[in-house]
Amino acid sequence: MQMNLPCHTDSTCRIHPISFLMISKSLLLAAMAVSLVSSAAGAIRWGGDVLKQKPDWYGSAEARAAAAKVMGYQSEAGAWPKNTDLLVVPTEALLAEIRKDGRTDTLDNGATTLPIHFLARVVEATGDASCRASVLRGVDYLLAAQYPNGGFPQFFPLRPKGYYSHITYNDGAMINTLELLRDVAREKAPFGFVDAGRRSRAADAVARGIECILRTQIRQDGKLTAWCAQHDAKTLEPAWARAYEPPSLSGSESVGIVRFLMAIEQPSPEIMASIEGAVAWFRRVAISGQRLEERRNADGRKERILTPDPAAPPLWARFYELDTHRPLYMDRDSKPNYDFMKVSYERRSGYGYHSTAPASLIEKDYPAWRTKSGGLR
Repeated sequence: MQMNLPCHTDSTCRIHPISFLMISKSLLLAAMAVSLVSSAAGAIRWGGDVLKQKPDWYGSAEARAAAAKVMGYQSEAGAWPKNTDLLVVPTEALLAEIRKDGRTDTLDNGATTLPIHFLARVVEATGDASCRASVLRGVDYLLAAQYPNGGFPQFFPLRPKGYYSHITYNDGAMINTLELLRDVAREKAPFGFVDAGRRSRAADAVARGIECILRTQIRQDGKLTAWCAQHDAKTLEPAWARAYEPPSLSGSESVGIVRFLMAIEQPSPEIMASIEGAVAWFRRVAISGQRLEERRNADGRKERILTPDPAAPPLWARFYELDTHRPLYMDRDSKPNYDFMKVSYERRSGYGYHSTAPASLIEKDYPAWRTKSGGLR
């Protein structure tokens, strides 16, 4: 079975067909025989758990059974669906539901990078040919998804409508991808089995990704600040996502971007200036004297509230208004709101409008990076 992935531009480009691995019935039967039932005591859960096991576990029958299930969810394009428990046996009915829901072929929420990391560990432990082929298809997918300008969309193949084709820093989509490709390029375990051609393409993709990061960093009044959670794929300007995710400066996604830049060996002056500018911005926009709490109301519902507290540790808003750098809290009506307590209960208690992640970036990561890099040259 073959599929041609679409090019990102209207210009002539050469498309190479991708051959797809068909997961055999025997593999899925083996997976069912060693099923990882989520309710069982001590069972491995899909998510971070699958990357935190001891090295010898990845060679076990349990890990191989899990790998068979994970491979069963890989799409024809080479990607995986988001918001899906990949340790559940992938029946035809379930796969059809996933396609109908539009969860397929995405970088969102670690949907594709996490399975690749997991399967690569199984390859390292077992040398399994099926897992190896699946990982390489996944790497090819990531490389195909990148825009010529170095950015990555949330979904690929591209979707014609909505915000899905924006360059997406939201929820770590682009940074997770660049970190994986960086590991591939460096032959870092467990990706030592990846061929030289793909390693070279991965290194080029990372270099172009870094250039995109530098170009999308928002400069205001001559100062480098942070990034929006998503940027227009053509203009690179901050862009809308969902109704409550406006063009803005991100106090959340920008943390992962800066950490990625800090991990670059021998950073250029441009990279160092980018880091310094972002850290200085985080310091300027910290919210002091407010504590984010969760209380249970008389009706039993949990509610997030901000309460005055001079001793509270600093908080950062997820969204800062572009011109004023004020914390911005939009509801589903997309109207500007500067008072968190005026956001509807549904959004206020169901969406993360605040972050504490910049604190450790400023207090721990930044001083360590300054020591290692020697500061801005």
